[in-house]
Amino acid sequence: MGNQIAETSRLIIREMVPADAGFLFELNLDPEVLLFTGDVPFASVSEAETFLEGYTGYQDFGMGRWLVILKETGAPLGWCGLKFHPETGMVDLGFRFLKKHWGSGYATEAAKACLEYGFGTLGLFQITGRALQGNPASSRVLEKSGMTRKGQSLDDHGLWETWEIIKPF
Repeated sequence: MGNQIAETSRLIIREMVPADAGFLFELNLDPEVLLFTGDVPFASVSEAETFLEGYTGYQDFGMGRWLVILKETGAPLGWCGLKFHPETGMVDLGFRFLKKHWGSGYATEAAKACLEYGFGTLGLFQITGRALQGNPASSRVLEKSGMTRKGQSLDDHGLWETWEIIKPF
């Protein structure tokens, strides 16, 4: 099992390990889950496992995308976490959950815990977020997490709303 990062009243957030490949594969199979991400699904559980085996964000930067587990059942719900972008020096908050858990408040709860970890444990000053235009649910999660909308940016996947939060003092 991966190192635990945070715990909320309903959730446990921990590092992903290769044994989580089956869940990660399942999560990325749903085209609605990937609709606003720009990502493609893994071709197999083995490909997801290879991805996790090569994932170095935890070791390199002390952060990454973390598995979100429902405390009550031990079932994985999705992932949420912080990603460092060396090319810009920015850290972004990202999340992805199984469709059956949308609208339950889990994403916001996990996002707040990850932001707290970033500011408290990691000592970050600023964290950004992005939501592809046309994805109001993700924008609401970012807003409910305390982020402020800052503008828009364009890339190969489309027009993104950009958000940020500065370390509260």
